[in-house]
Amino acid sequence: MKEITKETYINWYRNMLFWRKFEDKLAAVYIQQKVRGFLHLYNGQEAVLAGSLHAMDLTKDKMITAYRNHVQPIGMGEDPKRVMAELYGKATGTSQGLGGSMHIFSKEHRFYGGHGIVGGQIPLGAGIAFGDKYKGSDAVTLCYFGDGAARQGSLHETFNMAMNWKLPVIFIVENNGYAMGTSVERTANHTDIWKLGLGYEMPCGPVDGMNPIKVAEAVDEAIQRARRGDGPTFLEMKTYRYRGHSMSDAQHYRTKDEVEEYKKIDPITQVLDIIKEKKYANEDEIKAIDKEVKDMVKDCEKFAEESPFPDVSLLHEAVYEQKDYPFIK
Repeated sequence: MKEITKETYINWYRNMLFWRKFEDKLAAVYIQQKVRGFLHLYNGQEAVLAGSLHAMDLTKDKMITAYRNHVQPIGMGEDPKRVMAELYGKATGTSQGLGGSMHIFSKEHRFYGGHGIVGGQIPLGAGIAFGDKYKGSDAVTLCYFGDGAARQGSLHETFNMAMNWKLPVIFIVENNGYAMGTSVERTANHTDIWKLGLGYEMPCGPVDGMNPIKVAEAVDEAIQRARRGDGPTFLEMKTYRYRGHSMSDAQHYRTKDEVEEYKKIDPITQVLDIIKEKKYANEDEIKAIDKEVKDMVKDCEKFAEESPFPDVSLLHEAVYEQKDYPFIK
């Protein structure tokens, strides 16, 4: 695995803080009805992405996830301004404003979407990996899904084929405790989701999803296995979301005390504590990063606000490939 250096911690802090503040801004503009539809935020789960990115080769590796998908493409290299514009439904967005919150996509940066169908991305992730194996590439696909999606039948079909064909894919369940508002304890007879991999003799195990170091170590091992041609891995990232399932979630299924308890192990705070302990940055340097992040979020908001909405003609262009389709006038 790439060495975890002073620069790694500084970058982790800057990136995770930016992702958090970026989504805090989305929550604020959602209330103002500038972002419409559903909005699923990632607050609390940032270590899963930060650690994964450290282990990946961003020149070739790929990523696919569910609808909690705003910060992943940013981590993969997509311009955050375009991501925010997409959430605003603007023409400058990653899908020209047609995808919105749940369907961010960036082919250029090998981010193959947020997907609104629960678990729909699981077989797609394996399919992307199949394509790489077929073409002789040693690229690896990271396929994320939530604890609720782990109950979908397509997961079992995909696990079976992925092991049978030794596909270069890493299945990562981000277990944030609640499938919408239903706790893991209420959805199955077992609470250790990673054990689903045992039925397919797939390498699997639990990971501290609040610690980017632990995530990076586990993902690196899985990536190396996939690159060797030894097939998939199933990792259960035990994490926590501080906000509700979506902005319409009243969160009656948990207490404020529970949320506050998890905030004591906030991934951003954990990284910042190490930075201070090892004297990787002084207070002025940390404040400079905080200001930089704040300014970046402002720039994203300004870009999205000032961008135009797509022209109505795009509705036809995005649906019909054939230019002279007979029923369009």
